[in-house]
Amino acid sequence: MRIGVTAFLTDRTMSPERFARAAEERGYYSVYLPEHTHLPVDEATPPALVAGVRLEDYRRGLDPFVALAAAAVVTERVRLGTGVCLVAQHDPVVLAKQVATLDRLSRGRVVLGVGYGWNRREAADHGIDFAQRRQIAREKLECMEQLWSADQAEFHGRHVDLGPCYSWPKPVQQPRVRTLLGAGSGTKTFETVAEVADGWMPIGGAGVAAAVPALRQAFAQAGRPPSHARVVVFGTVPDDAKLAHYRQSEVNEVVLRIASGAEADMLHALDAYTRFLAAG
Repeated sequence: MRIGVTAFLTDRTMSPERFARAAEERGYYSVYLPEHTHLPVDEATPPALVAGVRLEDYRRGLDPFVALAAAAVVTERVRLGTGVCLVAQHDPVVLAKQVATLDRLSRGRVVLGVGYGWNRREAADHGIDFAQRRQIAREKLECMEQLWSADQAEFHGRHVDLGPCYSWPKPVQQPRVRTLLGAGSGTKTFETVAEVADGWMPIGGAGVAAAVPALRQAFAQAGRPPSHARVVVFGTVPDDAKLAHYRQSEVNEVVLRIASGAEADMLHALDAYTRFLAAG
């Protein structure tokens, strides 16, 4: 079981390149960064604050793809992921090129963690019908895979319509960059993972043991080897018992949450969590 880290980096925290390099030096497998383009002032639902995340982080978060590009330059091994990219809010042609470019620059180390989003006003500001965001996200992922894998790509759906076109660079990973879906467990989620992604990214990991068999069954029904279904538990505040439970549940990777803040504090947290690397 691999161990990675995530942090909500901002313009007032440790920089992404120093954070990623420090994680790699300490032996972590991966670094994930979140995405929120903005925080609407009149949003009625407050951000889903969890341990290690502050309201200020939502207001000041860095763009994950630019930040991960900076991290790619100074690292060689650590995987570079989004946790999560709100794919429905992106132009799929532009996002496909951004992700493919990052995958080329990092020599195939990108993990595209995607989610549907919870902030209705944020989605509305991007012109997204909140009720349709799941289908929009799915079509954009399907369109992006075509752009990544076909010399002449095209996609025709209800929400995305793209005529035949050329788009390079292609990512190192084929036919798509490793894609993880961050969403609640359930039949529809697992069907989507099996059809357009490579794994499931449950936040916190509650109920993961009971859900893994259904995920693997969805892969089998989609004609894919069940063993290929990745399970990446995201945003965990770790302890020995929790990690032992995940390991017994056939979890492939656990991503530990590092509270954002001053560099010295974040380095201290990275050092403290290294004791879990051997247990992974």
